[in-house]
Order: sequence, then structure tokens, then C-alpha cells
Amino acid sequence: MGGGCRSAKLTLPGVVHDVCSAIHPLARSSPLFRELDLDRHGLAWIEPPIQIAHPLDDGRAALVYRDVRRTVATFDDAADARAYQGWMEPIAADWDLVVRHLLGPLPLGAIRHPVALGRFALPAVLPMAAVARRFSSPMLRALLAGCGAHSFLPLTAPLTGGIGLSLLASAHAVGWPLPRGGAGRIVDALASVLREAGGEIETGVEVRDLRELPPHRAALLDLTPRQVLAVAGDRLRGLYAAQLRRYRYGPGTFKLDLVLDGPVPWRIPELADAGTVHLGGTFAEVAASERAVSRGRVHERPFVLLAQPSRFDPTRAPEGRHVVWAYCHVPNGWDGGATERILGQLERFAPGVRDRIVAQHALTPAALEAYNPNDVGGDINGGLMHWAQFFTRPALRLDPYSTPDPGIFVCSASTPPGGGVHGLCGMHAARSALRGVLA
Repeated sequence: MGGGCRSAKLTLPGVVHDVCSAIHPLARSSPLFRELDLDRHGLAWIEPPIQIAHPLDDGRAALVYRDVRRTVATFDDAADARAYQGWMEPIAADWDLVVRHLLGPLPLGAIRHPVALGRFALPAVLPMAAVARRFSSPMLRALLAGCGAHSFLPLTAPLTGGIGLSLLASAHAVGWPLPRGGAGRIVDALASVLREAGGEIETGVEVRDLRELPPHRAALLDLTPRQVLAVAGDRLRGLYAAQLRRYRYGPGTFKLDLVLDGPVPWRIPELADAGTVHLGGTFAEVAASERAVSRGRVHERPFVLLAQPSRFDPTRAPEGRHVVWAYCHVPNGWDGGATERILGQLERFAPGVRDRIVAQHALTPAALEAYNPNDVGGDINGGLMHWAQFFTRPALRLDPYSTPDPGIFVCSASTPPGGGVHGLCGMHAARSALRGVLA
């Protein structure tokens, strides 16, 4: 299935929208993608001047540049600036080690770089609420809240600090780039790699049962537990099947694509240089938004993640038009509408933006699941990123990609390290399958 990395014409002729993913720090970080040399297969990255921006109502904004020192120069608290620099610079310098050793299955062997990995791992297990208490600046605390909210969890939940930390570290280490021409260019490059290696790709065929596949020694399923059980039939039973049935899905997503007749009229001019803008206000406001979702509600002022790719990539829209990509978190399977709430948050920081809208397209949780059955209830992460199933997703096994059936492996975002365009779930699953096939 897959489908979270694709571009399409959702609104007006000549306008390219990213259906799901839009900004790709983990793709830039991925050791697999670097090894595959995707640039040689036509993938070109565009890096905005500002990686992340988080505005406040008082006219200030946290601005994250690739350079840590340039970033802290914009902070309004000298003590916080020193603390952030001392915290972030060594983690960003060690980011490649972190990706290779910690973004995957639980590392049970000897740790070769304990200081570097511990520097990241120790705060990573904390809730973002605990991490943010280290700082006093409302601007910096709001930035931390926005990054932690990518977890789809309340900011008091364990590991939200680590998710936020990984996003900030990647912003400094590799940036938050966007692919020229749209997210689909990443898939095009990967397909080119496979074809060059002699592989074949067949699409447009729905497999409802593994018995429909041609003879094979191993099947790698890019499916969440619900679909794994459906296609595997009685090949998966007992405790493993029971764990898959108990697997927990996370909050859903309500996505809004806009076409404007000009750039977003940001109240704070620097936001025009940011590829990604977090719209949510203070730490307390972002925390309230995510807490509401965990309790089955959508806040009147939801935390909104926004990208403005056409500011940096002219291939996305005809001259004079601009593309806006935005979404907020909603309860799993929520059947309401969030368009006005998203637009309200955008208007809050960009007054007059409603008057520039010439086309829009909304994707509800139900529409997301209809588009891609892996997005159960609108969950784009392949399952709840809760600590209890973070390293053990989709089931408690020494090798989370394997199953009790030696010919079935799982390679979706329901395996470590979870959602994101990085290929690491597939890489680890392929290695698991090769060990099984060659054993």
C-alpha cells in the first residue's frame, strides 16, 4: 500500500500538491537514501533559508536556521541561548550516529558510541513538558512544543521530548528540505534505483490474500497490523496475531491544501523564508490542543503544521499562484470538519490570507483512509507512538520485522522507527528477510 509520499493535481491546472508528506528532514538524514545516491536518479533538494518558524501573537517568532549560533542569536533570553547552544550543537554534530544506531529496532548489542548516543537518548525519553521546563523564554518553549507535537501525543507523554529533539537536531544537521517538483520525486528516484538493479514494479493490483502472489521465498508487507492479519489469513496465529489485534492506532489528521493568488501575507516578514511554520501560539496553547485530541476533541485553536513549498520551488504552481500545505491533529476516525479552524489559525498570523484563497481541497480522516488503507482512522504514523509500542511495534519480538511465519515480514511505519519518509523500516525489514532467506 504505502502512499504517504506522492504528489497530485488536487485543485487547479498546473498546481502540484503533496498529498501527504511535504517536508523531509528524515529523508535527508536517511543513511539508506544516501547510500542509494538518489540525486543521481533525479532527486533535487531545496533547502529554505529558515528550517522552522514558530510565531507568537506579540510579533516575535522562533526561527530555526541550519546554523545553531545563528539560531540562538534570534533568542530573546541570553541564558536560554547558551543552554540551547550547549545542548544542541553536539547532538547535531553526532546526528548521523543517532540515526544509524537509534532510529530503528531497540539496540540490544554493545553501544560503540555511548557518550554521543547517551547525550541524545537520555533527554529523549522525557516528555516535552519536562524538557521545556529547562528554558524560561516563551518563544523557545513554544518552539519546543511545536516540535514535540509532531508525536501526535500530549506533551506530558514520555518520548515526546525525543521526537521534538530529533526534529530540531535534524534541522541543524541536515535541514528540513523539500524535493523539487514535489514529494513524488522521491518515489520516482527510488523506482529508478530499483529498475536499474533489475527490479520490476507492478501497480494497480489489490492483493487480498498472500496466496494471490506468485511463488516467493519472502513477502515484505508495507501494511499496518490490521491489513497484515487480513492478507495473511491463518498463517499468523496465537500470541503474535493477538498482539496485532491489540495494536493501538493514533490520532487522525485533517489536511487542507490551498492555492493563493499571492504569497502568504505573514504579519512577521521573516516567516516568508521558512519552509515549515508551526501555528499554535504558546507552549500552553499547543499543549492544550494536543491534550484535547487525546481526549477525543478538537481544540478551537488547533496546532497547525504548515508548509509553503511554492515560495522556494517555482515548479509547484503557475506564476502568481502559491501553494499552502497544512494539517492539524484530530481524534482517530473523527468525522467533523476542521477547515475553518485551520484557516482561523492561519489568519491569526497572516491577516488577510482568506482573501487570497482561489482554491482549496480538504482531506478528512475517512478520506485519508480511503486513499490509503494504512492510514487507519486518519493515522498517518502507522500506529500510536506511545512508549509501550515504540520499539516493540507491531509486536513484542527480538526482531520486530519478522513474524512467526518465516516467509512473512512487515516493513511499514508500524515497525521501528515509525512514520516518516526515510526508508529505514524497509531497510531493516529487508535485512531481516535476507537473514531468514539465507539462514
